[in-house]
Amino acid sequence: MSAEDVYKALMESNEDVGLATVYRVLTQFEAAGLVVRHNFDGGHAVFELADGGHHDHMVDLDTNEVIEFTSPEIEALQHKIAEEHGFDLVDHNLVLYIRKKK
Repeated sequence: MSAEDVYKALMESNEDVGLATVYRVLTQFEAAGLVVRHNFDGGHAVFELADGGHHDHMVDLDTNEVIEFTSPEIEALQHKIAEEHGFDLVDHNLVLYIRKKK
């Protein structure tokens, strides 16, 4: 969810909060480890709860929808590639940019 999404939800609930306040609070939540910020191409940041579970993302280039997914096969392949090059995989961020088939 973007800061703008949070702001719109607050406005719909008749809460008098500025967009700058929403950004400030989300940044504080990020520093405290409560949320994770993802910066996707196109300049929009998305925040999600830091639940500890790993997943990757697909971004629809036409709608900007962010879709979460998990793939044990992709995870295993990334670890294998790191090992083949003499490394331990510590972390990664995989984002697939997609469009609906016509």
